[in-house]
Amino acid sequence: MSRFNPFVPTQPRVSVVRLQGAIGIGARGLDDAGLAQTIEKAFRGKPKAVALQISSPGGSPVQSSLIGARIRRLADEKNVPVYAFVEDVAASGGYWLAAAADEIYVDPSSIVGSIGVISAGFGLHELIGRYGIERRVHTAGGSKSFMDPFRPEKPEDVERLDRILEQIHDAFKSHVTTRRGPKLADDPGLFTGEFWVGQTAVEKGLADGVGHLVPMMKDRYGKKTTFRRFGPRRSLFQRLGAQATGSALAELEDRAAYARFGL
Repeated sequence: MSRFNPFVPTQPRVSVVRLQGAIGIGARGLDDAGLAQTIEKAFRGKPKAVALQISSPGGSPVQSSLIGARIRRLADEKNVPVYAFVEDVAASGGYWLAAAADEIYVDPSSIVGSIGVISAGFGLHELIGRYGIERRVHTAGGSKSFMDPFRPEKPEDVERLDRILEQIHDAFKSHVTTRRGPKLADDPGLFTGEFWVGQTAVEKGLADGVGHLVPMMKDRYGKKTTFRRFGPRRSLFQRLGAQATGSALAELEDRAAYARFGL
């Protein structure tokens, strides 16, 4: 067994955290509670840096904010730099996570951006009326049936939803401008929900360059840099590939989210 020798320099180590999938509470979603232990372990032991491997089309703004805040809090407490490496996509909430890093790097074909907020649903009142189905709703409080999909859309509900979405959008814009600051291009289209590919995202200031995790970290910290990977623990059924109905539906939701970006 080898003994620790304080006079021999240790090899630089980079902790790698993979953040892949839609963001939100559920069977497969990335959420703060599920990632807390993983992220905290990644910052232990004085790594040279923490590298985030990101491939996410977005999801819950609250969970995006909580995960990003945890990363920043630990980075500041431990005085450890954080680098984000975007794989297929870092859009919407996925870009929120990337912006928590000190620097962001992309592949030439990565999709980046979509700094906006979306709310989608269905209007089913005509469908149930066609089949003679009567919708019965009883509330105490005038707003308890807000945006009921089985009733015609109310103008006042739409106005209220717009106000809510604007508040969330303002929080998103504030996060990005705080983290990226003067790196951002003077382009009003940055916060419209538009997204860009690879080098164009760099030119817009949404990323710092084109590059991949291992070669960039070795170039920065030396050829002998080692990597320790961290990820959430999977159950026995997940490791064996078993899926319940809820997981199958979550997979469909994930695919639908990625499909918005042609992935």
